[in-house]
Amino acid sequence: MIRSLLLAAAVSAFAGAALANPVVLRANPVDDDGRVTLGDIFEGAGAAANVAVAERVGPSVVLDAGQLQAQARQAGLDWSNPNGLRRVAVRRSAGPVQTLAEAAPTDAVQAAQPIARAAYRPGAAPQVIARNDMVRVTYQVGGVNLAVMGKAMRSAGLGEPVAIMNTTSNRVIDAVASGPGQAIAGPGADMARANPQQFAAR
Repeated sequence: MIRSLLLAAAVSAFAGAALANPVVLRANPVDDDGRVTLGDIFEGAGAAANVAVAERVGPSVVLDAGQLQAQARQAGLDWSNPNGLRRVAVRRSAGPVQTLAEAAPTDAVQAAQPIARAAYRPGAAPQVIARNDMVRVTYQVGGVNLAVMGKAMRSAGLGEPVAIMNTTSNRVIDAVASGPGQAIAGPGADMARANPQQFAAR
């Protein structure tokens, strides 16, 4: 009787293993969103690829190999752990490389975007400001002129938008080139853009 039960158990175990889908541990398991799935860990996980087995809250999460093997088996996967691992580490995916524009402050990016478009339009005005030039920025409002010196973040032609960095505060000023080493910000900037020759003659 006992022998028959043991034989039945062995047959059952063998049948379960035969029905399981064999998988291979990935050389460098990574996940993208903190939800670690069998597909992140094993190659050939198939329909079980989206089964979650852990949550990653830091740069990596370490899983017990025996528990992972059991979780895989419950999902219909067969991982034999041929190297006898005790733990499996899953790391955060490096993801796309951050670009300079993504890393820059928002106000600087917003100022630079229209300037970049202006730089490449056909028939652009002759350059009056070169990148890194010291530029005198005039702010005109209510008959009062305020002036500040700053560094041009790019080259610009007459009447073109140009971002000027105030070297004292490191703030970016959205201005319009009005002449060699000169730019206008504030309400007067729209007029300088519409009629640059008028401001250049001043």
